[in-house]
Amino acid sequence: MLPSDLLMNRQRGEELEPKRLAVNAKNGAIATDLISLFQQHVGKTQGELDAQLKELEGEETDFKVKRGLAHLLKADAFSSFEIVSPLEPPQLRQRVFALSAAAAPIPQNATQHLAILAEQLSTELEREVLPVHIQAGLYADLAENRILTRFDAPTSDALLHRYNLSQVQGVFYKASQLILTAHRNDPGEYKLLFRYLKLFGLMAYIEGDADHGFTITIDGPTSLFTTSTRYGLDIAKLIPALLHVTKWSLSAELQMRDYAGAPKTCRFTLNSTCDLVSHYPPGKPYDSMLESAFAERWDALKTDWVLEREVDLIPIPGSVMIPDFRLVHPDGRTMLLEIVGYWRPEYLRKKFSQVRQSGCDNLILAISERLNLEKAGVKVGDTPAQVIWFKDKLLPKAVLAVLEAETPQ
Repeated sequence: MLPSDLLMNRQRGEELEPKRLAVNAKNGAIATDLISLFQQHVGKTQGELDAQLKELEGEETDFKVKRGLAHLLKADAFSSFEIVSPLEPPQLRQRVFALSAAAAPIPQNATQHLAILAEQLSTELEREVLPVHIQAGLYADLAENRILTRFDAPTSDALLHRYNLSQVQGVFYKASQLILTAHRNDPGEYKLLFRYLKLFGLMAYIEGDADHGFTITIDGPTSLFTTSTRYGLDIAKLIPALLHVTKWSLSAELQMRDYAGAPKTCRFTLNSTCDLVSHYPPGKPYDSMLESAFAERWDALKTDWVLEREVDLIPIPGSVMIPDFRLVHPDGRTMLLEIVGYWRPEYLRKKFSQVRQSGCDNLILAISERLNLEKAGVKVGDTPAQVIWFKDKLLPKAVLAVLEAETPQ
């Protein structure tokens, strides 16, 4: 993302509008020039690259745009800058300085003196390291001396899209509250969003269900007792995940300062028609081969029960539970299916704790016989769910038998 000094926006009344670049030939040419410059500097120092970037900025009024694009290209997603030195630079400096202290008198020509010391150290190292490499590695840990060892060039359009997304993300650095409405969407889209909520440790209050949509209220960094830029970054990181949801809208309250430094409140709104492009990969259709194989077998089964992927959210204290599947009958009855196939004790304890807390009486728990539940300290009888045991694969007929047993006579 972009640092605050490279963010650009304007205000229309109480509304804040981040700057976006049109994805066109003019801006594409700027992006292409920067990408080419990085490609030409693979194997060279960051200092050499920065000097060329400064020259490319020139005295043009769009220098801030170029600087922002370059900042994104320097990120780990595209570039790697590494310390290239025969020894760790601090260790190398220690040995060279020790040789220098032993030499008397020290000549006035510093370049010549360093060359002599490098030659001496190379001799001590039995010529396994050449003097020229010793001199190059002496201060290789300084930022300007790090070497650009990798550059994965994006397309010019991809770079412009990343820039526009980063400008929008920067708005949330100053958010005091974010209200997100995820409308009814395709099955499975919510799970990725909730996973990122948990991954970034965001303080969220969730209401709603998969049939009608969810309202998610997130406290922003300026609502904390002490303003946290790091928390603002975590909110900003959520936006690319949100772009994978089909239909949504959000409203953020921002705590800003005017030109005189006085505090003021601004608003920012965004929705799924924003044309921003996410660089996060979309969620996988299934979490495991076990789930994928079960879904394929179910499709071949002749039954009125329709299998849907991860469309129900069950609220539990301090968290949520999203069963793997929902089974829906034309008469309106629904059952939830959770497949427990992982063996780790921590996972098993957490999963069964969630099932107990849910109090869900229309849940089927399919458990692998290969799991050592006793070792994990888990008791199946403590759960309100109906249990199905399976060996190598979960057969749809076993699940269907439970569904048919629930059918009213």
